[in-house]
Amino acid sequence: MTHPRRSVLVLPGSHRHMAEKAASLPAAEVILDLEDAVPGDPGEKERARAQLVVNLRELDFGGRTVAVRINQPAGPYAVRDILALVPAVAERIACLVVPKVSSPSQVAFVDHLLSALELEHQLPRRLGLELQIEDPQGLEAVSEIATASPRIEALIFGPGDFAAAMGMPQLTIGQETIHYPGDVWHYALFRIATAAKARGLQAIDGPCSDISDLPGLERSARRAAALGFDGKWVIHPSQLDTVNRAFTPDPEQVRRAERILSALEDRGGSSRMDGEMLDEAHGRMAQAVLLRAQHPAPD
Repeated sequence: MTHPRRSVLVLPGSHRHMAEKAASLPAAEVILDLEDAVPGDPGEKERARAQLVVNLRELDFGGRTVAVRINQPAGPYAVRDILALVPAVAERIACLVVPKVSSPSQVAFVDHLLSALELEHQLPRRLGLELQIEDPQGLEAVSEIATASPRIEALIFGPGDFAAAMGMPQLTIGQETIHYPGDVWHYALFRIATAAKARGLQAIDGPCSDISDLPGLERSARRAAALGFDGKWVIHPSQLDTVNRAFTPDPEQVRRAERILSALEDRGGSSRMDGEMLDEAHGRMAQAVLLRAQHPAPD
């Protein structure tokens, strides 16, 4: 099953108040984070896991997709994350988010561990995976990564770590670059989107960390939507409305898409509407717009 991800709110997995608030916000997905939002200390990681389990057991997130971001598979904490989470709260989440995926073998490892735990604990359904592409190795291997497990539902671009890995002179996650003649993120975004769509997966853009710059967030979100991305991460509730708008066709687009389909149905595969010649490609484009208009964010 593919879950809605138009707007994806990421918050510290151990923070009870934030999790309670997230359960009432218009986010399509809520991700409780055990990676960057938790200090890299074994004791802190353990406390965060324990509190996250409590939060998931006690809170109702309604119709929102709920996921947990574990630590990177190449590090020391990912296995403990999975062993702690799956038996305790697998029925409360849709997916695990795996950060810093740089090779298909890392995905296969997580898949194998999940399969063993699901079998051991006789879990009724399979957990999905969302994979973050955050370094040049991951981008180079993204086509192979996208086929590494049948659990994969989405590929996610991580602009902060990607900028660091590339040596890009940036200090704000997801920032625009005025010294570059174009969109500095275009290649990475389009490659991830192509790999995702070729395999029936969702493509999700990463966050913009400057929460005061809503115009910049809107430009970033609309560029990603124009490339076929399905949604975008946000790190603050104030960003949700902007992102939801950017990934939702406006009423005029929806009306035009409906008129195109109606014209093609009434007049056949080659028609004319408002001075434009229509064919079956227009029909497929209209259906894509109407599909994007579905699944509004929860109230």
